[in-house]
Parts: sequence; structure tokens; C-alpha cells
Amino acid sequence: MARLSFQPTSPFGFVRTFGKRWGPTLSIWGVGAGTAALFLLSVTPVVREGFLVKVPLLGSYYEDKTPASDKPF
Repeated sequence: MARLSFQPTSPFGFVRTFGKRWGPTLSIWGVGAGTAALFLLSVTPVVREGFLVKVPLLGSYYEDKTPASDKPF
């Protein structure tokens, strides 16, 4: 005779399965989108002074060496 056991249904089981399946793909796309946004917005003063100057990139800080005559803003 088969033994019946109680298996509660939980939304966390779905979340865990969803995370295992889609987590790596979504993280790769997120890093790519963030890098593209940072690259495209790096010419604006808000991103340049608010983020790039304050965060060290590969041991040195971001320094813009573009002449003032070549800057769009």
C-alpha cells in the first residue's frame, strides 16, 4: 500500500526554481546593460562627476583629458 505524505506548496519553491533557471542569464544581461549605460552616459557631467570620479577604476581615478573645445557640454 502506498504511503501518502503531505507536501506543502510554497511560493519559495517556484522562486528557487526560477532563480536557478534564469539567474545567470539575467545577471549577464544586467551587467551588460549597466556597462552600456555607463559607457553611453559617461559624457554627461552628472555621471562623470557623481560616479566616475568617486569610484576607482583599475587602481586609478577617472580623469578627463579632453580639451574644453572638444566637449559637447
